[in-house]
Amino acid sequence: MARRPKSPVPARPAARPKLGDALPSREEILAFLAENPGAAGKRDIARAFGITGGAKIALKRVLRELQSDGVVEKRRKHFTPAGQLTHVFVADVTRRDADGELLATPDEWNEEDHGPAPLVLVLPEPKGGRRAGPVRPAAGIGDRLLLKLTDDLDDLPDGVTYAARIIRVLDKKPPAMLGIVRLVPGGARIVPIDKKGREIEVGEVDLKDAQEGDLVALDLIRSGGRLGLARAKVRSVVGSMASERAVSEIALHVHNIPHIFPTAVLIEAEKCEPAPQGRREDWRDLPLVTIDPPDAKDHDDAVHATPDTDPENPGGWVVTVAIADVAHYVRPGSALDREAQHRGNSVYFPDRVVPMLPERISNDLCSLKETEVRPSMAVRMIFAADGRKKSHTFHRILMRSAAKLSYQQAQAAIDGRLDDRTETLITGVLKPLWAAYAVLKKGREHREPLELDLPERKILLKPDGTVDKVVVPERLDAHKLIEEFMIQANVAAAETLEKHRVPLVYRIHDAPSEEKVTALKEFLSTLDIKLASRGGLKPSMFNSILAKVVDTPKAGLVNEVVLRSQAQAEYNPQNIGHFGLHLKRYAHFTSPIRRYADLIVHRALIRALGLGPDGLPESVDDKLEAIGAEISAAERRAMAAERDTIDRLIARWLMDRIGATFRAKISGVTKSGLFVRLDDTGADGFVPAATIGDDYYVYDQVTHAMIGSRTGETWRLGDAVEVKLVEAQPFAGALRFELMSEGTIERGMGRKRLAAALANSKVRGGPSRGRKGAPRRN
Repeated sequence: MARRPKSPVPARPAARPKLGDALPSREEILAFLAENPGAAGKRDIARAFGITGGAKIALKRVLRELQSDGVVEKRRKHFTPAGQLTHVFVADVTRRDADGELLATPDEWNEEDHGPAPLVLVLPEPKGGRRAGPVRPAAGIGDRLLLKLTDDLDDLPDGVTYAARIIRVLDKKPPAMLGIVRLVPGGARIVPIDKKGREIEVGEVDLKDAQEGDLVALDLIRSGGRLGLARAKVRSVVGSMASERAVSEIALHVHNIPHIFPTAVLIEAEKCEPAPQGRREDWRDLPLVTIDPPDAKDHDDAVHATPDTDPENPGGWVVTVAIADVAHYVRPGSALDREAQHRGNSVYFPDRVVPMLPERISNDLCSLKETEVRPSMAVRMIFAADGRKKSHTFHRILMRSAAKLSYQQAQAAIDGRLDDRTETLITGVLKPLWAAYAVLKKGREHREPLELDLPERKILLKPDGTVDKVVVPERLDAHKLIEEFMIQANVAAAETLEKHRVPLVYRIHDAPSEEKVTALKEFLSTLDIKLASRGGLKPSMFNSILAKVVDTPKAGLVNEVVLRSQAQAEYNPQNIGHFGLHLKRYAHFTSPIRRYADLIVHRALIRALGLGPDGLPESVDDKLEAIGAEISAAERRAMAAERDTIDRLIARWLMDRIGATFRAKISGVTKSGLFVRLDDTGADGFVPAATIGDDYYVYDQVTHAMIGSRTGETWRLGDAVEVKLVEAQPFAGALRFELMSEGTIERGMGRKRLAAALANSKVRGGPSRGRKGAPRRN
């Protein structure tokens, strides 16, 4: 990146000549403040100029005049020239620069008077300069820091005004509370979107023009309690909740998901032109096809298969996977690149997509549209008849998609239900793809990855943004084909980069922790199932457990518990393999339109294979660990936002069904109650422990159950129950139910099991009403 020198911050001067009781001029005071940025209070100024006695009153008047004239600012009892940072200041980390260094903006800055807040480069800890004592927590985006200006201003990045070092990582400023305005005489009541929140009152003068139904951000003035409701003032009006996208709008703000592209990013995207052929190989005659969901707007992968003609590989196949060449358009260090890294990934809501890249890139130039020429990174893989990959090569190409198909359309063609489009593709394109998949499936079966059976539900919306219905899409061979082709392409990318010793961000998945495995064994023992673990854990061991419960009432329960025992996948330059897929090396290569990790891998391949000047810069190598942590956090943030949005949409949908009964399964057990999931919609809700039944209940962590201490009546994870909806909070996404069915009586549990549960849990105490309204007997 181009660098430019800056004027150094003036160092603290030697002692100035004292003037006795004579007042210094305004110019002399300003010069002293400039030489002592942020470190000069009224006493310091008086001491420097030898001002004593009654002259201090005159100095105070001069300083007040400088403030009123806008020449000097006072911050925390220290004076500084207007428009300059104090020597020590608080700042919020907002992003990283092209080299991965943190950039911050000062917490206190008057943009109205001095323009946009300056960017501060947060300098890394100098080597050997860390003081003894507790290890300072690493700073990251979103952190609030106490910084000290430094005179190390050489080679600052463009647009950066100051450099500073961390004194301390401060506690992050609490985010504003969010709620929905309900106007009342004299102000408003705010309905919180937090499931555990209570109403908050806001006075009329603190509403900031908020209207009925608006989503607002609040700052708390007074906590609630015996004196009444909590009181707050409106920090900002987010928007109206009457819009079609109101529900996902909440998630965007609750999870701080960047969703508005900066102007510089949009301008850069619009300037992009279609890629020329240049040194690219011309594969436009190869009939690659895209197979995606029917509502997909971006198409970043295309596939092709043909029998291998090599006589030394009988029954083998050549599989080609072509991926949109995003790296050609999104160059390292550009505005597009910085924003993509900041977002980390696209976020998918039922009513909208928040893309990682602007539509000019994601839905146009990089989308592998039917019959249109597009640049691509392609991998050609050769498989033996037993499914083993024999070799692979990467190519930078121009391609032309022969067809855009949906999963359902491709599957229907293979099943004999052809349409006008697939009739021309069935023999030369689709049947070879399925034949190649049959071979790759042999390799997958030999590898034995973790095979969980947890159907995913999809929400279908009406034009007004409300829920139409909830469906469970059928899992087709077409889905599995694309999934396996993509996995093999990802493996090939990781292998190539390792071979060429080019750093990359792996997709890693650790084995379950010993603690989780022990808990799983204890749970399975209650079902008379053993988890063997000789020779180390392997996914096949879990698969053998899952096979024992296929087509039984406990299948969903066991799949759920096995899933909870697994670690969470993440991005990291240090490889530990992927436990779930049972692979020694794995990286994400196939979705650079929607995942920043894939873009890094594309650039690394370009660098490793000499495919162009837009490869991964060596200066990024040492930043990959921080980038991996950042995009892993962005992925978790996106998952939470998507999950919360679905909860809110379904709660809104069920509002008019208060009092209705539903069939459900217990999806979670805690000391405070039971979580249930409705069979027909997949909606999640809660049954408070105080409403469960006519007993005191003990939470047994081992069996994932609530057990009546007197009757032995038991509710366990996975039990089928009937529940009644008693409350729906649409903007919080909360549903509260009461149990209508009886629990099972665990007669065989015995005193030993109950004693163990009592030792590890708290009895739900206090009189509480049972599910039929009767007081609990004590």
